[in-house]
Amino acid sequence: MRPLIHPAVEELRPEAILHALSDPNRAAIFANIMRAGCVEACSAVSAVGDRVIPKSSLSNHFKVLREAGLIRSERHGVEVRNHPRWAEVEARFPGLLVGIINAYAASVGDDPPRFQNAATP
Repeated sequence: MRPLIHPAVEELRPEAILHALSDPNRAAIFANIMRAGCVEACSAVSAVGDRVIPKSSLSNHFKVLREAGLIRSERHGVEVRNHPRWAEVEARFPGLLVGIINAYAASVGDDPPRFQNAATP
């Protein structure tokens, strides 16, 4: 198996984060991970609204989120568990994720996730 690539905190770039969260499906996936604190399998977030995202697309969405530094993925047997890197991103770019996720949640009429390890505005 190929290793999962996670950028160091110093390597996080705001343009990569903005790109990753510019896709509504990825923003929804990330918001779901934030709400849960951990998603144990891709299938746990395969439905976004009334649409079901194919596994191949989900894998790509998780890869983009991981490479942007938004999630940490760990293999556990045949499944991959995904954890938000909220505190690390918040420490590097204070307020960036709060603004993006709250704006996304407002645009789809959803409640924003409860942010852990960070002060919300």
